[in-house]
Amino acid sequence: MVFFQSKIVFFGTPEFAGIVLESLIKNGFKPNLIITQPDQPLGRKQKLTSPPVKELALSNGLKIAQPKNKIELKKIFEKDKVDLAILVAYGMIIPAEILKKPVYGFLNLHPSLLPKYRGASPIQGAILNGEEKTGVSIIKMTEVVDAGPILNQEVVAVDKNDNNETLSRKLAEVGSKILIETIPLYLEGKIKFINQNESLASFTQIIKRQDGQVDWQKSADFLDRQKRAFSSWPGIFTHLGQKRLKIANLSVSEGDFKANLKSGEVFLGPNSGLAVKCGQGAVELKTVQLEGKKKMTGKDFLRGQKDLVGKILKYF
Repeated sequence: MVFFQSKIVFFGTPEFAGIVLESLIKNGFKPNLIITQPDQPLGRKQKLTSPPVKELALSNGLKIAQPKNKIELKKIFEKDKVDLAILVAYGMIIPAEILKKPVYGFLNLHPSLLPKYRGASPIQGAILNGEEKTGVSIIKMTEVVDAGPILNQEVVAVDKNDNNETLSRKLAEVGSKILIETIPLYLEGKIKFINQNESLASFTQIIKRQDGQVDWQKSADFLDRQKRAFSSWPGIFTHLGQKRLKIANLSVSEGDFKANLKSGEVFLGPNSGLAVKCGQGAVELKTVQLEGKKKMTGKDFLRGQKDLVGKILKYF
């Protein structure tokens, strides 16, 4: 079969890509080269940290490249012939001249049912919009991001308690399965391509820290989805005075009570909890962390902020 002799290059960076890479290795599609993003300083101490794909590659004795820019990336493809490139959440747009280098082109595993949710944050977008289902798509990459013809797709249900991490893992596992099925069929010319319907395309953007700010005019259900969508980063937060109040955990209060309160108004919830009125419904803040302070339960926070009830949490 063609794929046994093929030279494969894998592009990927985060844990999502690591799950897919591990599956490729276990199923006989061990890449000849791993291309991942450079190590980055993380945390308060800004410790230089390797991406998950690099750690997995090292543990499996795979050759690694971490180009800092497109110029360095081009140099890699000038050296050797590549049969197939597989890209999963790499983090850089591939130049057109490189897309043409591999004999069989680039395959991309994208965590949505394309053409829906193209772009950088399809998993967060599906949760934020309250989708009951999403999925994974394998496409042949073109110069237009996420717009290439579809080789394979599979639907994945979105559980009401799924957050970014749990849904990412489900999508990565399903995506790995269909990628393993697709590669040999693709290399043997047995795949029928399906062009995407551009009229159905929707788009997502790179998540920014500010996307985690809570707008109390939104519904309680939306805030729950926002918390789950941004669970890994940036989390969600509001402001108490000029300080940021991180909301580590919340629950939606049953029923649309306290209708007389303003959006963002703090009130004493069930069992003396810290609750806030939303545009529709209300939420109880189970765990919070004021800027510069330790994380604590909403109840404990309220005990130390006895004048907080009746105040309005602001949206800047």
